[in-house]
Amino acid sequence: MDSQHLYTIVTIAILIAIIILFFVTSIVMYHRRYVALQKERIFAEITMQENERKRIATDLHDGIGPLLSTIKLNINSIDVVEEGDRLIITKAGKHIDEIIKSMRQISYNLLPNTLERKGLIEALKEFVEHANETKTLQVHLQIVQHFDVSPEKSIHIFRMLQEIVHNTVKHAKAKNLQIGLGAEENHILILTKDDGCGFDPLKEKDKSSGGLGLKSIESRADVLNAKLVIDTGPSKGTSYFIKIPI
Repeated sequence: MDSQHLYTIVTIAILIAIIILFFVTSIVMYHRRYVALQKERIFAEITMQENERKRIATDLHDGIGPLLSTIKLNINSIDVVEEGDRLIITKAGKHIDEIIKSMRQISYNLLPNTLERKGLIEALKEFVEHANETKTLQVHLQIVQHFDVSPEKSIHIFRMLQEIVHNTVKHAKAKNLQIGLGAEENHILILTKDDGCGFDPLKEKDKSSGGLGLKSIESRADVLNAKLVIDTGPSKGTSYFIKIPI
């Protein structure tokens, strides 16, 4: 093989290598851009959702709540003579009390004031206390180590744990749910484990509506650049491990 022929082969090989490198680099850059755009879209959707929740919670607390209280006062101020009318007014007052109680619970679920006023840990303690009042599921919260976290991350962590508790109550048929929080090497560590029936993650994702809770947890984990590991299976219970950079 003469030198001219060898030079041609080497040149062609280098050109092919450059073309392959160009395509590989383009694919990697495109994938990174796609992932970044997906995160931006998810973040925008979650931000819009949180703003809407805040607006509705404020309307319930500042608008409908006082209005219902005023209606109850007006009903109680009615002077009745007939016993039947008195019973109707008493029942109406009780119904309004139930509506106010339900409305406060809805408002709390939409936007817990403790989260803004006292931070994540106190908000979680309050949330667990509320959850345990139902007697359906006993939630055990253990703070292994206290940590500082921004308000922006706090709302995502709170919502993820709120969704885990909700899913456990609705689907797991569990009696107990353990939640542990701590910090290690600039990361927040969260571990939850229930004694329920477990589920098939792939089948859950394929459901048109049943997997929305799981998708919400995964979306918020993506926004936080968190590592999310779900260990579950039929008759196995469910564990979530979440590692979040501070």
